[in-house]
Amino acid sequence: MGVMPPEVMSMRDISEVGGAVPSVLAEGRYITFGPFQVDQHRQEVSRGGTKLKLQGKVYQILLALLEKPGEVVTREELRMRLWPAETHVNYDANVNTTVNKLRQALGDSSEKPIYIETIPRKGYCLLMQPEFSDKPMAPALAASAVEMTAETLEKPRSLWPSRSDLWLALGVLGLILAGMLIGAGITRLWLGHFAQSADFFF
Repeated sequence: MGVMPPEVMSMRDISEVGGAVPSVLAEGRYITFGPFQVDQHRQEVSRGGTKLKLQGKVYQILLALLEKPGEVVTREELRMRLWPAETHVNYDANVNTTVNKLRQALGDSSEKPIYIETIPRKGYCLLMQPEFSDKPMAPALAASAVEMTAETLEKPRSLWPSRSDLWLALGVLGLILAGMLIGAGITRLWLGHFAQSADFFF
């Protein structure tokens, strides 16, 4: 049987054929960030208990980002990690494609990133601080994390006032301005009447 290309091989397949195996972070078997959990022993990623299908190189990029949360992982670092020096590929295009696949798997966006931010002309940065544990996330906590992430995605929209709120605010502002104008008119009338009274006595 022929050897599958690295892009479609699982991490177990890569180790069996002697390919590059991603590093394993020593802090714990399980890595949690947002609603996602990485099982380093099984080399699997799950969201709310549901396994994600990550290709070998996509998984390696995720690990590279998890190793340096909040820091820039340069494109050169990713190139050296994913492709040996003698490999002849279009590195830039392949890095872009692989990162985009990871974003799609995480449900992330380059325009409004939640997990992976693009640092122009440098590389990428993991925006969340991962947590490490020797025990897997409980199913209830995993489901709760998924719900919290959904709420986070909706919050920016809810921050904008509704149309009815805008009309109410404009109405209140109009009443305040009308009150100020009426008050100014009454004050002018009163001052004018006072001036006439003063002329009468003098």
